[in-house]
Amino acid sequence: MEKPSEPAPDANGEARIGFPGQYPYTRGIHPTMYRSRLWTMRQYAGFGTAVESNARYRSLLDHGATGLSVAFDLPTQIGLDSDHPLARGEVGRVGVAIDSLEDMEMLLASVPLDRVSTSMTINATAAILLALYLAVAEKQGVKPEQLSGTVQNDILKEYIARGTYIYPPGPALRLVTDVFEFCRDHAPEWNTISISGYHIREAGSTAVQEVAFTLANAIGYLDAAGARHLPIDDVAPRISFFLSAHNNLLEEVAKFRAARRLWARIAREKFKARNPRSWMFRFHTQTAGSTLTAQQPDVNIVRVTLQALAAVLGGTQSLHTNARDEALALPTEDSALIALRTQQILAFESGAANTVDPCGGSYVIEKMTDEIEQGAEAYLEKIESMGGVAPAIETGYVQREIQQAAFEYQKAIEAGQQVVVGVNRYASGEESAASILRIDPKIEEAQVERLRQLRSRRDSAAVEAALAGVEIAARGDGNLMLPILDAVKAYATVGEISARLRAVFGEYRESAVI
Repeated sequence: MEKPSEPAPDANGEARIGFPGQYPYTRGIHPTMYRSRLWTMRQYAGFGTAVESNARYRSLLDHGATGLSVAFDLPTQIGLDSDHPLARGEVGRVGVAIDSLEDMEMLLASVPLDRVSTSMTINATAAILLALYLAVAEKQGVKPEQLSGTVQNDILKEYIARGTYIYPPGPALRLVTDVFEFCRDHAPEWNTISISGYHIREAGSTAVQEVAFTLANAIGYLDAAGARHLPIDDVAPRISFFLSAHNNLLEEVAKFRAARRLWARIAREKFKARNPRSWMFRFHTQTAGSTLTAQQPDVNIVRVTLQALAAVLGGTQSLHTNARDEALALPTEDSALIALRTQQILAFESGAANTVDPCGGSYVIEKMTDEIEQGAEAYLEKIESMGGVAPAIETGYVQREIQQAAFEYQKAIEAGQQVVVGVNRYASGEESAASILRIDPKIEEAQVERLRQLRSRRDSAAVEAALAGVEIAARGDGNLMLPILDAVKAYATVGEISARLRAVFGEYRESAVI
């Protein structure tokens, strides 16, 4: 994005931009923003076994975190149990291994689910992990309507940017809308989807593309909900978003403002939503993992602070701050604590939370907001002309646009036009030896053994009956959440349930995008 020229004051700007807490929410979705309630400090964590992750969660809560954000390992994300041959070497590596209700019970032990908001970064198996969470809550005596949190459940961006899909888009979208419908009827305070621009940005997109492709996916989900005859005002109020915060402070603030304003208009004008909560772009922010460097890792603390400040100035509802060592490994407990303290300093020492909209009225911010909004709108018009986001993904258009942006950014780094401190400028002769978190290989052995023991002592007939119920439901057109909930309560595993769905839905195979 080109550097903006200094614009002249806009006499009509106040009417166009609006007030905080009022449509089109450019200046924030609440009239008083952080003066009445701070953002949720939600640290993303999960590694090894459920017991180890539970200890990290309880430590974060003890140190002032106000919400949990669960990272799952790759086998869990793609519906494979820890003893599957393809899971070998990946169990507990990039998140916590969850095979069954037994694991979920250990993960959430002593966590008061009626008081703690939990976000789960899970997509292809989102319906199963949500069912596990509901089953643990029931065992705690917590009713579904008392639960608050988010399941990411954003499968479209998996085809674009991450690749942890299982099924073809059609049945995958069915599972997404099944969660919409189930939570509307049973867990009304649960956010049924967190539509993620974060992973799009991590794949190399620009700020404009992050906004555009995130909102294109949102339109796709609302179209799918409409096809299921779910009213817009039953679905949209429980949609949340997940964006990245990068290093360009002013551009990032403008990006958040532009996304908020553009979504408000899409929800109200395109989808005819009447509930003001449907117009609100509520979003979680994570500082940008792709900007962290393995070189001079302590310098990442500065990057994370800058990015977190952008999220706060931009009006985020929830924030995760990355740890200094995440370019090297999962964060150590000390590094995770520094990341949390960064948020607390911004909240209680910086003064940034004392003003409702600190950047409102800045000529540069407002001009950049307009430019990002206009650029995103151009992309949305292009995608609509292609028949919507699904055809745009299937033809590779979205992926190619991101790949080109990533290529141009890397060229700028290699040419020295884009400075990365410690990498292509101000590199030091010796790099500090960072203490990093290492996952003991014996964790995988222990997880596999626990799974073997579970299978030996559970009621096999009850498990088989529940799994058969899932498969029968998948062959029909009813909501799958209740059969899946029955299966997890019988201690069927994530892999077993996914296998029954694979048998009906098949598996998606990506075509090469060049």
